[in-house]
Amino acid sequence: MKIFDFIIIGSGQAGIPLAFSLSKKGTVALIERSLVGGTCVNNGCVPTKAYVASARRMWDSMHGEEMGIEIPAGAKANMEKIKARKDTLVNGSREGIEKSIANNDNITLYRGEAHFLSNYEIAVNEDKITAKQIFINVGGRAVIPDEYGHVDYLTNIDILGLTKIPEHLLIIGGSYIGLEFGQMFKRFGSQVTIIERGDRLISREDINVSEAVAGIMQSEEIEIKFNAKEIKLSQDSNGISIKLNEEEKEIKGSHVLLAIGRVTNSDTLHLENTTINVSEKGTIIVDDYCKTNVDGIFAIGDCNGKGGFTHTSYNDFQIVEEYILGNKNRKISDRITTYGLFIDPPLGRVGMTKKEAEEKGFDILIAHRPMDKIGRAKEKGETKGFMEAIIDAKTNQFLGASILGVGGDEIISSITNLMYAKQPYTVFRDAVHIHPTVTELIPTMLENLKPITKQ
Repeated sequence: MKIFDFIIIGSGQAGIPLAFSLSKKGTVALIERSLVGGTCVNNGCVPTKAYVASARRMWDSMHGEEMGIEIPAGAKANMEKIKARKDTLVNGSREGIEKSIANNDNITLYRGEAHFLSNYEIAVNEDKITAKQIFINVGGRAVIPDEYGHVDYLTNIDILGLTKIPEHLLIIGGSYIGLEFGQMFKRFGSQVTIIERGDRLISREDINVSEAVAGIMQSEEIEIKFNAKEIKLSQDSNGISIKLNEEEKEIKGSHVLLAIGRVTNSDTLHLENTTINVSEKGTIIVDDYCKTNVDGIFAIGDCNGKGGFTHTSYNDFQIVEEYILGNKNRKISDRITTYGLFIDPPLGRVGMTKKEAEEKGFDILIAHRPMDKIGRAKEKGETKGFMEAIIDAKTNQFLGASILGVGGDEIISSITNLMYAKQPYTVFRDAVHIHPTVTELIPTMLENLKPITKQ
């Protein structure tokens, strides 16, 4: 049994910076069963945003005429080159991390799956290691229902390995991952059908956001099937067939992507050999400082169920690092929810939706402005979407905001910062912003607050 000062299971966006931080204090065992860098580097943010960028170039090549640019016909997406560019970016990031680990004498990298033997004892392949402080950063994976196991399905990982553009991509799941892949492959040249069990896309968002996103998808000739309560898959030599409900016709496609949801990888750890508490969904239960019920054991990143994003995983690292140093200023409950939907145009989100604010009893005011009423958006020729903010009528502070439109994923941070500063919306309203920008119309939007209209 080899003794370390610290053990980190998983090399994702919380595990890697924590390993380098803790290596200044003692010896670190870093365990990784797959690719160093975790989901973000290998099959999440880095590769998918590379594909989004390639898809945007394809879109630009098809929309020159409306901007007065005559582009000769014949633009074509080369999937092999698109993938090669993505692989270069991914490999560069991962190799940089691996080199830094190899150059750190206090970090020992174990390649294999970690299995708990007891609370503080872990087996990796033939090795057994122990430490008084253990950090679990095992991430998550795509949900694969048992009834779909008989067909050749794609996950968010598999689809990034394709070297040919699917003729007809069927996507089960009308949420964030499905929408991003749907739009990018439509732009690459696939026929795309998105199949959603519910009556709208991205159901966690407000209805007007869901409807606007659906409109963006449909404007690019992406077919959406709602209310698919029964989804039966079959496969033959001609491809994949999906039967929706009993009364509807079969939909035939060449490939099917399962984008139904995510589940934590904690079930691989053999936690039954420990006294670590786990929720019914499999997430590892933690307190405000990412601590489990077992002294010295922490769960960070997706596996604790407290975020599910790269930025929340990194914040978990920051919380844990400060806690270990004796500083309890950072905690999970202080975190404001913020994220993006990286379709084109993107959605930037922060704080509560209108529905959430109402359910919590806030007296709210709404600020709203369509993108087609914003000069810079019109000049760019990108007028889809809108900006909307939710204001607490009693404190004048932002409760949340949705910016669906050109630059929305970047612009949202301006509101996020004010929310963390706990400043009233009037600070933004009365500030002087650069002209011409999209952001400069937020103050104008904030001059016209209105009571909420019931959805």
